[in-house]
Amino acid sequence: MLTDYHVHLESGPYTLEWVKQYLEVAKQRGISELGFSEHGYRFRQSKEILYNPWIATRQTEDMDQYVQLVEKAKQEGFPVKLGIEMDYLPGKEREIERILTNYPFDYVIGSVHWINNWGFDLFEMREQWTGKNILNVYETYFQIIKEMLDSKLFDILGHVDVIKVFGHRPEQQDETKLHEIYDYIVEKIAHSNIAVEISTAGLRKPVGELYPSPPIMERLATKKIPLLLNSDAHRPEHVGEDFNQGLKYMEQYGIKQIVTFNQRKPTIVELG
Repeated sequence: MLTDYHVHLESGPYTLEWVKQYLEVAKQRGISELGFSEHGYRFRQSKEILYNPWIATRQTEDMDQYVQLVEKAKQEGFPVKLGIEMDYLPGKEREIERILTNYPFDYVIGSVHWINNWGFDLFEMREQWTGKNILNVYETYFQIIKEMLDSKLFDILGHVDVIKVFGHRPEQQDETKLHEIYDYIVEKIAHSNIAVEISTAGLRKPVGELYPSPPIMERLATKKIPLLLNSDAHRPEHVGEDFNQGLKYMEQYGIKQIVTFNQRKPTIVELG
């Protein structure tokens, strides 16, 4: 079985015709189950969680309409799951939980894209990396990941080291500290009952590599953390993109299973 649970509909209308375009690509690439996980910030219902000048012009959608669309696709027999990618913001746990319990999600991806009001992975805010101590940024990012794991609100950890998106990495003399961070965060993951995605999206970004990096991947495999392969597609043609590389990457670490979700309950299945 092969799935892709990190798929965004946001570049088109919320219609079955648009959904079918994604499903057609999934079929062509041997993906048997497609999970839609629209960005939570896109919905007006999430204003209490995340709202800033960048978000303001993009927070235009209605979550009820989105949920109804995916549920309709299910009713018509399409192999889809209802998910959401929800930004984690420290201190917003109650607001996040309120939304998540109001809708019948099959899974929830938790991701960190913001450090205060800095969208560190946005091209529009890329210049804000200038002059920053990279190790300090990594420490802050992974501290937020730690708090997200402590919240236990999420089923899947999205692109765990997306902080590397533009290729910024701590200096060589900081490598020991970085590996200590990785040790700590993977240990937290192991005790958090959360799955971790392997994402091919990094291959389409300036960093040009999969998430997570080998040092994290090795630790995840050693701890036998439940994993799944995702594309973070924002258009139909991105569905399952570079999955051949993702599967080879998983094979290097002896990973032969993935986790699927239904009504937020995980099931381990064999790859292939």
